[in-house]
Amino acid sequence: MANIKSSKKRVMVARTRAQRNKSQNSALKTAIKKARNADAENKEVLVRQAIKKVDQAAAKGLIHKNNAARKKSALAKLLGEN
Repeated sequence: MANIKSSKKRVMVARTRAQRNKSQNSALKTAIKKARNADAENKEVLVRQAIKKVDQAAAKGLIHKNNAARKKSALAKLLGEN
């Protein structure tokens, strides 16, 4: 553990942000899984919600923009299968 006050604060802030990132990443993965496993009647709504979550994650820097584009493309393919 650090001895300097500012270093101690950075450790606490990093821990808080890591928890927030983990939570948001988990929510993103859950939304994508729900969209993939959805039945025909709810699929469009869940896919659109998942795409929105992906966009938000990319805007916040949680995932890279190319990663977001790849996820959105895969989700869009699910809508085309109907």
